[in-house]
Amino acid sequence: MFRALPEEIHDLGRRFEAAGFELALVGGPVRDAVLGRSSADLDFTTSARPDETEAILRTWTRDGGIWDMGRDFGTLGGVRNGVKVEITTYRTESYDPTSRKPQVAYGDTLEGDLSRRDFTVNAMAVRLPSLELVDPFDGLADLSRTVLRTPVGPEQSFTDDPLRMMRAVRFVSQLGFRIEDATADAIESLAERITIVSAERVREELVKLMLGAHPRGGLELLVELGLSAHVLPELPALSLEIDEHHHHKDVYQHTLTVLDQAIDLESPAGSGGPCEAPDLVLRLSALFHDIGKPATRRYEPGGAVTFRFHETVGAKMTAKRMKAMTFDKDTTKKVARLVELHLRFHGYAEAPWSDSAVRRYVTDAGELLQHLHRLTRADVTTRNRRKARGLARAYDELEARIDHLAEQEEIGRIRPDLDGNRIMEILGIGPGREVGDAYKHLLELRMEHGPLGEDRASEELKAWWEARDQG
Repeated sequence: MFRALPEEIHDLGRRFEAAGFELALVGGPVRDAVLGRSSADLDFTTSARPDETEAILRTWTRDGGIWDMGRDFGTLGGVRNGVKVEITTYRTESYDPTSRKPQVAYGDTLEGDLSRRDFTVNAMAVRLPSLELVDPFDGLADLSRTVLRTPVGPEQSFTDDPLRMMRAVRFVSQLGFRIEDATADAIESLAERITIVSAERVREELVKLMLGAHPRGGLELLVELGLSAHVLPELPALSLEIDEHHHHKDVYQHTLTVLDQAIDLESPAGSGGPCEAPDLVLRLSALFHDIGKPATRRYEPGGAVTFRFHETVGAKMTAKRMKAMTFDKDTTKKVARLVELHLRFHGYAEAPWSDSAVRRYVTDAGELLQHLHRLTRADVTTRNRRKARGLARAYDELEARIDHLAEQEEIGRIRPDLDGNRIMEILGIGPGREVGDAYKHLLELRMEHGPLGEDRASEELKAWWEARDQG
């Protein structure tokens, strides 16, 4: 399987060997090759020191395509014919217990370097150019058993680098593996140490988890092992105590089911369709859609349980949590908006909307309409088949009406019948707040009545202006 590596890689191995140094492909690329998966990353480790690595890379790249931003950690990169590599000198590391940043010291052996890797399945290497597999910690056996286990004692491994605990649950999502019992126990006992890791690094792992093939499994372990209490406390908080009459469903399990169903509604990867898999915005909105429920739960007379305005509260909580985890503003805004809108459809299910209400639904969703379609459908987890079929039919009808109105009116780009220039011309005014107020009034009329045409819009504008002056 490793003979299929690009010829540029075999050539690189021969150059290191000729210079008297060892070179080995290491970590994820080896694991993925054994699993029959492709890997975009080509990570290597070597006995050469950075200056020696650089000298060899310069002969290999030919055009000087080298980068050395990681030199302080012993890492240099290069590219040849589109083949990118990163090469790190053998390392041994010690950690300050209060910091995740390693104190780097160069090592002397490949086996010693592999011992500091996160999990045995990532602690395998292939020597170049011989293609000899090096597996001192039985990573190959763990791969066949789909087990995550640390090369050294898990307490030492997670104390040294707490982010490895997040990587463990991330690999559960990405690879469908299970965490070996002793390793899971160590995560549970050391979970609080994740708080010394930067929010940015934790977010990166959570995103990879959410984009994996099995995010539900990763999230369940995030909660079970106590990590979520420190990085995403809103998730375990969804496990509300169920009242004796079961007047509301298990919100935590409901959320995980909604996530599963939302993923099922993604367009296939590479299809170019809406919400193409894996869609981070859709998945995060499913995860966060009900986080406002614990804060809004109320017991009404007669024993009923309500969660009034949980979508509004949840949108604010979503934005706050995503900001704390350093998500970018655009993703945060989109996810929070979907959380805010996810209940809007239920009014339609109870009584069909007017055309103006349908236009508002589309306009409020904006570019997120396809995401809202999928989130709304995924949010149906009732076991009452009749009720589920009724909701599905109602949403089918709503989507059909949206499509019909879109054909008639280009509903996704609704604008008033008059633009700002015409408003100023008709009213004889210059730029200012009044133009904006007039624009909003005409937009409301457009939403309510559909296209008015320029003549009627002009009459409505003048009538509004006169009534405004009289007021």
